[in-house]
Amino acid sequence: MSEIVRGSTRPTPPQVSTATVIMVHGAWHGAWAFDKVLPLLAASDVPALAVDLPGHGNSKESFTDLHGDARLVSQILDGIDGNVVLVGHSYGGAVITEAGVHDAVTRLVYLCANVPDPDEETAASGDLAVTMARGARPAFADAVLSHPDGTLTLDPEIAAACLYNDCDDETVAWALARLGSHPSLNLLQQPTTVAWRSTPSTYVLCRNDQTVHPRIQRQMANRCTFVVEWDTGHSPFASQPQLVADLLASLARAG
Repeated sequence: MSEIVRGSTRPTPPQVSTATVIMVHGAWHGAWAFDKVLPLLAASDVPALAVDLPGHGNSKESFTDLHGDARLVSQILDGIDGNVVLVGHSYGGAVITEAGVHDAVTRLVYLCANVPDPDEETAASGDLAVTMARGARPAFADAVLSHPDGTLTLDPEIAAACLYNDCDDETVAWALARLGSHPSLNLLQQPTTVAWRSTPSTYVLCRNDQTVHPRIQRQMANRCTFVVEWDTGHSPFASQPQLVADLLASLARAG
């Protein structure tokens, strides 16, 4: 299976032990989601890669399932020298939960992400969120469009309100133009291994998230070693890339 990555792997100064940051996008996204974060990490001399999961972004591969996504990330980890901070956004949290048992991974970062147990489907948190009283919150479930081929796409207007509610108009247009399809199967599977049980983890709870309810995030964050809370929406890599880069750089330098 080929791999699609973006970013820089330039070496860090020898006196500094800096881990490589590898970022895994969420459903409907691609490596492009981290385009605003990668140059900030490069400017801080932190080696970083953003991965296109099969069938997403610039990947020429066919869609695979959750386990195939995790397998690709594991293959990329095989090629990294030194320690890795492995980041997963949203659905990407399920991917890093399975792939993060790799020996190179010294820190997991769940960015408003799923933190599943072996008996939990990836989308279980989304199902719970739908049952909650939303008040003025938009209903993300209404954005999801099912297709006969087993893929899901997003209604752009609702997606904008749910995914990019704290982004400027230019950023919203940039992101919506790049959203793609996502296999429905991947959201119905359980991880075969659970890295957060043995590897230190940081959960980034986004209090203004209109996609994954903050109360659901808090339940998932209880499974992690550390919790950071931000007043951002579901896509801080787009709305507050410096905030994301600063956190990842600090964790990378901590080894």
